[in-house]
Amino acid sequence: MSRTIIVVGSSQGIGLEIVRQFAADSANKVWALSRFHQGTGKLDEFQNVYCRKVDVSKPDITAQMQSVLEEAGTVDILINNAGYLVNKPFENLTYQDILTSYQTNIIGIMLLTQEVVKKAAENGLHIVNISSMGGFQGTMKFPGLAAYSSSKAALCNFTELFAEEYKATNIKMNCLCLGAVQTEMLEQAFPGYIAPTRPAEMANYIVDFSKNGAAFFNGKILPVSISTP
Repeated sequence: MSRTIIVVGSSQGIGLEIVRQFAADSANKVWALSRFHQGTGKLDEFQNVYCRKVDVSKPDITAQMQSVLEEAGTVDILINNAGYLVNKPFENLTYQDILTSYQTNIIGIMLLTQEVVKKAAENGLHIVNISSMGGFQGTMKFPGLAAYSSSKAALCNFTELFAEEYKATNIKMNCLCLGAVQTEMLEQAFPGYIAPTRPAEMANYIVDFSKNGAAFFNGKILPVSISTP
């Protein structure tokens, strides 16, 4: 089955593995978006991957997405995997720390999603938001992550609100709250910690869920974790 997939936050870690796994099926067309992309780089081996520089930390998301969506046409799957993490004591957080966290982790995602829903495939669009166990209500919280975790909690709430607004359509949205995965961001948050899950393993779960989850879930906040951290 041929699908058009957009992966936001795809230059490293889980996002990069998600792109690789989708691209392994030559019938798919994958748009890999990241503020770090200057070219294909690590994804050169795939003829069906289109790397584009899109920075959700900037307010001009509508303009940035215009050429991407003109190229992509209709979209079957959107994975919002972008993330920005600041690890600082609360009293040391600056205005810019908080602003960039919220712009990247929720505001930019909302603005980008506004554009993608206009290109929803006729047979449906599944939007998968990637949050964190730090943003999941009632879980263990960690010092230094106030800006990151609270902005990821906002992504969870957005998921519920979006699903309610679009429940009469074939556009579905769900949110996966990930536990510890051995990524660059985990090392930034918890230096020296070794996670039980590798990026490719988590990517495999996310890819499968993005293809099949909309048949069973809408507006759901689902923890995907065996360690936090």
